[in-house]
This record gives sequence, C-alpha cells and structure tokens, in this order.
Amino acid sequence: MPVSAQRLLTLDSCRAMALRNNKQMRISQVKQDVAANARKAARTKYLPHVSAIGTYEHTSREISLLNDAQKSAFPNLGTALVTGMQPQMQGFGQTLTQLGGAFVQMGMPAEQVQQTMGGLQTQLQDGMTSLAGQMNALGADLVEAFHTDTRNVWAGSILLTQPVFMGGAIIAMNKMADISESLAQNSTEAKRQATLYKIDQAYWQVVSLTHKKKLADGYLDLVKKLDSDVSKMIDEGVATRSEGLSVSVKVNEAEMAVMKVNDGLVLSRMLLCELCGLPVNEDITLADEHVEEIAVVTLTPQLEVEKAVAFRPELKMLQNTIDLSKQATNVLKAGNLPQVALTGGYLISNPSLYNGFEKKFRGIWNVGVMVRVPIWNWGDVMYKVRASKGATSIASLELEEAREMIELQVNQNTFRVDEANKKLTMANANIARAEENLRTATLGFKEGVITPTTVMEAQTAWLQAQSQKIDAEIDVKLSQIDLQKSLGTLE
Repeated sequence: MPVSAQRLLTLDSCRAMALRNNKQMRISQVKQDVAANARKAARTKYLPHVSAIGTYEHTSREISLLNDAQKSAFPNLGTALVTGMQPQMQGFGQTLTQLGGAFVQMGMPAEQVQQTMGGLQTQLQDGMTSLAGQMNALGADLVEAFHTDTRNVWAGSILLTQPVFMGGAIIAMNKMADISESLAQNSTEAKRQATLYKIDQAYWQVVSLTHKKKLADGYLDLVKKLDSDVSKMIDEGVATRSEGLSVSVKVNEAEMAVMKVNDGLVLSRMLLCELCGLPVNEDITLADEHVEEIAVVTLTPQLEVEKAVAFRPELKMLQNTIDLSKQATNVLKAGNLPQVALTGGYLISNPSLYNGFEKKFRGIWNVGVMVRVPIWNWGDVMYKVRASKGATSIASLELEEAREMIELQVNQNTFRVDEANKKLTMANANIARAEENLRTATLGFKEGVITPTTVMEAQTAWLQAQSQKIDAEIDVKLSQIDLQKSLGTLE
C-alpha cells in the first residue's frame, strides 16, 4: 500500500485514541457521574422533605357510634317518656277532680268548674301528646345525626419533615458520598494509567520489531551477497563446496528470521490497532519507526518512594476504602443515639369529623416534634460497629502492605532504569566494534586473505550487536514507563 494511504500515528495520538475507545475508561467515567449524583442526593438529606399522600378506602360496613338498642330507643324517646309519666298524670287528674270539688263547695257553679277542669285535663293531655311527638322526632334526628357513611373514605395529606439531629448519620452519609466520588476519580485515574501503560508497551513493541525487521532484511542482504560471492569462488575453484553450504545455511536462517519478525510485527500492529480502537487490519505507520536513535542515555534516576506514595491512585483508593469504612462505623453508631425531627403538614378527609360527621372535605394544619430514643436492641448495633471496625483494620493492613510493595516496585524500577542506561551505553560501544570487525572481514574476504567462515562470524557478531542495541533502546523506554507507572506519574 502506498505511504500516502497509511495512517501516521505518534505515541500521543495512540494514547489519545486508546483513552477515547477504552470501554473500561467509559465505565469509570459513568461511575464518576453516578458518584457525583449520589453526593448531590446525600446533600438533600439536610433539607426539609415534602410529600403528598392520597388514599381511598371502601369497607363492607360503616362505623356506628350507636348500638342497635339505642337506634331503636331514640325515635320512641317521647312515647317512652309520656308512658313513664302516666302514673303522675293520673295523680294529677285526681288532684284536679278534688280541686274542682273544693271549688263547688266554695259556691262556684258545678258546671263551670267541671268545664274548666275538663279543659285543663284536655290541654294537659294534648301537651303530653305534642311533647311525645317532639321528643320522638328529636330522638330520630339524633339517630340520623349519629349515622356515618364511612364505607367510602377519602383522605389526603401533605407532610413536611425537617431532620434536626439524626445521631450524626446524615453527616457521615455525606462524607461517605464525598469519599465515594473521590474513589471513583482515583479508580478512573488508575485505569487511565493502566491504559497508557498498555498502549506504550504495544507502541514500543511495534517500533522494536520494525527496527528488527530492517535489521533482519539488512542481514539477509549481507548473507545473500556473501552466498553469491562464495558461489563465484566455488566456480573459480578458490572455495570449497562445504563453505558454500555453510553460507547457504546462513541464508536460510536469515530468511527464517525475516519471516518470524514479519509475523511478529503483523500481530503487534494488530494489538496496537485494537487498543487504539482502529480496525485490526488498518495500515498504520508509527512516527518512531524511522528514527535512527530510539532512545538516548538519561541521567541516573533518583529514588522517590514518597512521591509514589503521594501519587499512586491505588494507594489513594485504599485510603478511600479506609475512610469509607470509618464513616460506615459512624452511621452504625448513630443507631444508638436519639433522633429528632420537626414535622408539619395539612390533613384532609371525607367524611370529616370536625363539624360532626359530614360528607365534605375538611382539613386541619398540624406541627409537631418527633423524637426517637433507642432503649434496647440486644447489642445489635454494638456488634455491627465491632464488625465495621474490623473491616477498617483489614483495609489499613492492606494499605500498609501495598505501600511496602510499591516501595519495592519503585526500587526495582529505579534500578532497572539505571541498568537499561548502562546496557545502552555498552550496546552503542559494541556497535562500533562490530561494524569495524565486519568492515575488515569483508575487505579481507575481497582480498582473499579471510575465509567465508570468518566473514559469517563477523556478520553474526554485527547482527547480535545491532539487535542488542535495539533491545537496549526499547528497554530504556519500557523501564522509564515502568518507573513512571510505579511513581503514579504516567501522563
């Protein structure tokens, strides 16, 4: 494929594409959003909450404030009263009769007295009859007034609740939300560095194999040229067939090496494309494939364990876990403390009871204070607090162990960077000697004073020196990446 159709990628562009296309990075970003929303939700626990409730209930029977006997007695209240007063009425009639006789004896006309007394008795009887009717009507009204149609009940309320003191649970929950958000951020940073670490390794692997492919192609050309020269010398009778076969074997070995490095390069490019989110068969070329010097010797790195402790996201995540465990303990402790809340609202119902039983919607305002004081729970909260403290202790030990491992990792990678620099210096020195050795061997072979075997040995030594240089340069790059990752500064 022509170069113009290839995609040119730098290390930074590979990193950017890998971060954009990495699924775990996307998951981490979503988790960050989830943690941020959870933190905002926790803040609302400080504020008053308002809720509306509406209910409807149908029952098979209604509530009755009067029993059956009372319902039967009240409509006959007047009749019962008049009936109960009959003995008194009879006595009062006899009294009127005696009073009329006394008036007659006093000289009043008997007919007039009888007429008067009869009228009084008639009026008294009519009055009692009227009273009985009125009392009966009043009793019937009373029964009707106590009749409640509560088979269909409608009710609704608006309730406002303002926490005042929840034993510190709300404060602890808000701190847990903050810590969870920080944990999500640190997790994202850890996955970001892991992604960069993978892409850097894949990138420099492709660069290494590209240079080794060039080296293998160059070596193949050398041995082919030697094979051609030896064949001519055999034809001239100045070289043996055994020497020709030895060179042919080297040609086969060189062709095999080219095939292996080509296969490895194809697979490495596929891996790099997959990490970058590109099609695996995408034709790409890397900016560092054609540079002469992949890496240069850097200064001896300084041991920076404290820097690693401060920057490593893994340690921050473990510290977040400890802080979460502590706040969870505070939430559990709040279960043994009093809780106070203010309440207020408006209640409406139908039927209503605020003006007798009415089939109307009526309501009332209400305010109050709710206090909850735990008295006895058989040690439930105490055991949970102990378990939570145990989890905190475990997390603290894991943090200490991780710090020790990171300290060892920083020491090892610092030493490895120093060793890689030394190997690169030695490899560069070997290159000069190997090239001079190959030049003199080739010149001596042309002059006929050096055998093909000596030339092949010089070519093999040159190949090893060049390969060692490439390995040393890539090792410098990878050791620097390892050190940056162990320090938590991989950017």
